[in-house]
Amino acid sequence: MENRATDGDKQTTLHITGMSCAACASRIEKGLNRIDGVAQANVNLALEQASISYDPKQVEIPEFRDKIASLGFGTVSEEANLNVTGMTCAACATRIEKGLNRMPGVTGATVNLAMETAHVEYAAGSIAVGDLVSKIEQLGYGAIPQSAEDNIADVRSKDIHRKKWKWIVSAVLSFPLLWAMVAHFSFTSWIYVPELFLNPWFQLVLTTPIQFVIGWQFYMGAYKALRNGSSNMDVLVALGTSAAYFYSLYLTLRPSDVMEGMAGMPVMTMPELYYETSAVLITLILVGKWFEAVAKGRSSEAIKSLMSLQATTARVVRDGQELDIPIEQVRVKDIFIVRPGEKIPVDGVVVDGRSAVDESMLSGESLPVEKEAGSAVTGATLNKNGVLRIQAERVGGDTALSRIIKVVEDAQNSKAPIQRIADQISGIFVPIVVAIAVLAFIVWFFLVTPTDFAGSLEKMIAVLVIACPCALGLATPTSIMAGSGRAAEYGILFKGGEHLEMTRSVNAVVLDKTGTVTNGKPELTDVMVGASGLAENDLLRLLGAAEKSSEHPLAEAIVKGIADRGIELVGPTDFENIPGYGVKAHVEGKQVLAGTRRLMSREGIAIDDSAKQYMNELENAGKTAMLVAVDGSYAGLVAVADTIKETSREAVARLRAMNIEVIMITGDNERTARAVAAEAGIERVLAEVLPEGKAEEVKRLQEQGMIVAMVGDGINDAPALATANIGMAMGTGTDVAMEAADITLMRGNLNSIPDAIEMSRRTMTNIRQNLFWALGYNVIGIPIAALGFLAPWLAGAAMAFSSVSVVLNALRLQRVKL
Repeated sequence: MENRATDGDKQTTLHITGMSCAACASRIEKGLNRIDGVAQANVNLALEQASISYDPKQVEIPEFRDKIASLGFGTVSEEANLNVTGMTCAACATRIEKGLNRMPGVTGATVNLAMETAHVEYAAGSIAVGDLVSKIEQLGYGAIPQSAEDNIADVRSKDIHRKKWKWIVSAVLSFPLLWAMVAHFSFTSWIYVPELFLNPWFQLVLTTPIQFVIGWQFYMGAYKALRNGSSNMDVLVALGTSAAYFYSLYLTLRPSDVMEGMAGMPVMTMPELYYETSAVLITLILVGKWFEAVAKGRSSEAIKSLMSLQATTARVVRDGQELDIPIEQVRVKDIFIVRPGEKIPVDGVVVDGRSAVDESMLSGESLPVEKEAGSAVTGATLNKNGVLRIQAERVGGDTALSRIIKVVEDAQNSKAPIQRIADQISGIFVPIVVAIAVLAFIVWFFLVTPTDFAGSLEKMIAVLVIACPCALGLATPTSIMAGSGRAAEYGILFKGGEHLEMTRSVNAVVLDKTGTVTNGKPELTDVMVGASGLAENDLLRLLGAAEKSSEHPLAEAIVKGIADRGIELVGPTDFENIPGYGVKAHVEGKQVLAGTRRLMSREGIAIDDSAKQYMNELENAGKTAMLVAVDGSYAGLVAVADTIKETSREAVARLRAMNIEVIMITGDNERTARAVAAEAGIERVLAEVLPEGKAEEVKRLQEQGMIVAMVGDGINDAPALATANIGMAMGTGTDVAMEAADITLMRGNLNSIPDAIEMSRRTMTNIRQNLFWALGYNVIGIPIAALGFLAPWLAGAAMAFSSVSVVLNALRLQRVKL
């Protein structure tokens, strides 16, 4: 499906009820995509969700719910109950109610003046409880969310409970029929069967509630599918079980029609009855659906575990008092207190206090990180040993943890390209199966065993019930869910199923040097003053002031090194950052240039031979040297050193063992770049590459037939990340780089690169296994049933557990160790 999304589009997620197989998901997806204003809709059978990109100017969320309802399915709304303060009359309640009902995503809001409460129903993913609170506050009232269980989890739990009890009741009613069926086999003649169990009227009484009460869901599903010009698993089940039931009912009501030539045989022991086939089929399908629902619930464990990391309350200081409030009520700029042993509720900046914070949930590093005034902290991390006063900077959906959860949810809702195979097959699957079943009946009844209606019917029923479109529909999404969820536990965030699929094909990894191969925290190591007559401290003061406005890691190292020497720095004027060259600024009335040889050459500044020689020596030692000019004359140089990450050499070795070429790219000079690359075990280096040139270098590699993964962490890496087949951003880097990338490596550990590729390969292998099983099962099982080698109840058991086996195979990915 072509993605028609634009920058102004919104995204929403609807939870859908009533889907039974891939054909259901496909029908809903097609219906949503036909709505004007919908850019793209993806329906995930495993998650039971629809992810929709749409233009809010053309279409609203209630239209999606109406469309889904018209197709015969339901949607689950989120619910919020709020205590409202400040209402004085009915007009207040009416005003709040109207205001809430106008909000995008809200499907219904009622305000009770007497109870001072508001009950709001809204589409999941379209709005947050905090937004509802903010709206009521904008209207001049107060609102406090009431604590309640998550509605979606509650619905799923009830669904599993309902399926379990349906199966139990069906199994109890089916047991006597199954016992009677055993008597039909010659090798079980020694088993005693009560005569009552063989009575057709007794069997009719047991089977009827199974067929039309417990099994009513299959009739409704089939009716809705056929009404909308489609077909699904329910059609096959309804046809197969109805054929068995109504044929048996006919024999029960008109036994004389089939008893000719069977004189002496008691009517009550007619072997042609198929009540047990209908009842046992439904029972086996129900137990399969129950197991499938339980297994699908386990496939979203990653999201649940991420959500469990979050604190539930925050101790906020308001009007001089400390108040414990739900984190949904924390606002930007709020000051909150975190004591030792408590989780930090939201992202913020320390304003007072000193402590060590355990950030292992983000970085994977077990050692706590020291925090003091001015330090940034992340929600869900653990304060170890000191009291911290923190100002909230990001709350609600803007926190780092919420963004991580959103990325994982989006990945699990997305479709991998390989799923197109299953989608195309599922669209024509049921009609083909029905045709094969009818053909099997015709061949057996007219050619193989003429006039044996019961035997021919049995073959037709077996074909109908052994076919399983569910397994096809679950093959890809369950693996994507389990694989992306497991990767998230290792700090690897895939932004979509297409990226998860593409990553396995990567055969070249391009690594940015600073902050990726190296720690990105260089230190000022050397200073050389030229013949300009400036003292060393004067040179450093001018250089530090010029670099003060730059965000480059090297500039930050220089500024920090100069400040550590006790030199006071003023702000520059007319600052200009020249990407790939350096900086230009005016400080204390002097023009200051700081950067590479190319910058000096471009500005026509001559460098003496002694400076060039010293610069070469520094670069050969793996240091980065920067030249400084003041008022058009060379004034000196400084050098910074950046050590490689401990994991760089190991990660490079792992990538090479996976037959992946590793290339380092940097704006640094050739000597420094090669010294760092050699230390990391990298043989191929692209040095002195300008930021805009990184994307061009990636294109050249792609033109050579390589599938390229670009790994970076800076703003200047964003174009190359977007150009590469797969862009990987280190989570320790900038938001711009993470937005441009397809995969975010939260832990800043280079081992996450081979881990991501390995997880992609394992997930795709798992998907191929699932598709092979789902397709192979049907390709083999349907002919076996048509040839008469499979009893209908055995075919039903195979169908019931085929989808369960696919889900269980996908869940193996949750135990992968990287």
